[in-house]
Amino acid sequence: MKRPVLLLGLLTALSAGAYVLPGGSIMRRMVGARHELSFSSIKADGSVHFYGAGVKEAGGALGLPTDRPELEADGTVYLRVPDRCRFEAKVAEGNTVASVSSGGRKRVEGTEIPALTEAVQQVCALLAERRGSVQDGREALEAYLSGLGIEPRTTSLARFGGEVVYVLGTQGEGKPQFWVFKDNFRPARLLHKDAKGTQWDVRFQDYSSAATGEMLPRTIEVWRGGERLLRFTALAGDTRAKLADTLF
Repeated sequence: MKRPVLLLGLLTALSAGAYVLPGGSIMRRMVGARHELSFSSIKADGSVHFYGAGVKEAGGALGLPTDRPELEADGTVYLRVPDRCRFEAKVAEGNTVASVSSGGRKRVEGTEIPALTEAVQQVCALLAERRGSVQDGREALEAYLSGLGIEPRTTSLARFGGEVVYVLGTQGEGKPQFWVFKDNFRPARLLHKDAKGTQWDVRFQDYSSAATGEMLPRTIEVWRGGERLLRFTALAGDTRAKLADTLF
């Protein structure tokens, strides 16, 4: 009698562990979690590192030497809900570059750094979007993901940074996907191809930082074609900063 009971218990546990919420529920809970946050703006200061091909692109834009494996600059992320975001990279003895997303419109100040632009676009779409209701927000998110070639109604499970995530999108290496942390429904990762066929991978990690809390992940990374280009680490956050309209 013991063996069948143990087998039944094992099958039950596996079935429970394999259950995946429908895509609509995942998106609704993610949007709802953002709506529960009381913030309307945040300024996060930190460091931004460039790697690989990103060194040449960022070095040329910032006025820094590009004959090195890594570059470091000061980085600042500004968010103002809804839909206004700015990502700056600057160096003391060089230039300042800013990529801005405002109401879905892109603007660049200085020479564009592609990884910076990709970061601000996805940060704005996933973290600074807020509609009148959770349902409206879910519909807007689904439309946005679908526009990137992601099938948000197809779901599975994966692991990311040691945590379980929901995966929205077709399974398979290189497929457009959106990953959401299972425990708190925060954005974890977005993979898509742009109009030129370039593969982008934007990663969000650590929503428990004392600097930014759940409003902004402590770490944001941008990868292109399997190569890491940018890593931003927030060191201090200010939710009371007055963000001028001219920033966006």
